[in-house]
Amino acid sequence: MSSLGKTYKAGEIVIRQGELGDCLFVIQEGQLEVVKEYKGRPEVRVAILGNGDIFGEMAIFEQQVRSATLRALGEARVLTVDKKTFLRRVQEDPTLAFNLVRMMSQRIRSMSAKAGERRNKEERRKMAEDRRQRKTRRTG
Repeated sequence: MSSLGKTYKAGEIVIRQGELGDCLFVIQEGQLEVVKEYKGRPEVRVAILGNGDIFGEMAIFEQQVRSATLRALGEARVLTVDKKTFLRRVQEDPTLAFNLVRMMSQRIRSMSAKAGERRNKEERRKMAEDRRQRKTRRTG
C-alpha cells in the first residue's frame, strides 16, 4: 500500500463508537466493518465498507460522538479529512458537497427501508400471535 492515508492492520480500530469526532474518512483501499455496541449485548455488524466509501461525515456538520465503531477487515488504508480541508475542497469543487449529500440520502433511505422491514416483521409476528390466541380461546 502507498504512503497516502494511514494503514490499519486487520482488527485495528479506526474510530470507536462514543468518541468525539471532528473529521471524516475515505477508504482508499481495503474493507472496514461497521459495528454498533448496545449495553449488555454483543456488538452487531451493521455494514461492510470498501474502496471509495466515506464515513464519519456527520462529524463535519456537528461535533457529536461517533455512532459506530469501524474496524479493519484485513489491511486497509484510510484517508482522514478535517473540516477545514473539507470546506476548502467544497469551495474548489461544489459537486463534492452534492455527492456527499447524495450518499447521506442513500444511507437514510436504506436505514428507513430496513426499519420498515423490521416494523412489518414485528406486526406480522403480533398478528400471528393474536390468531393463535383467538384459536386457543375458541378450542379451549
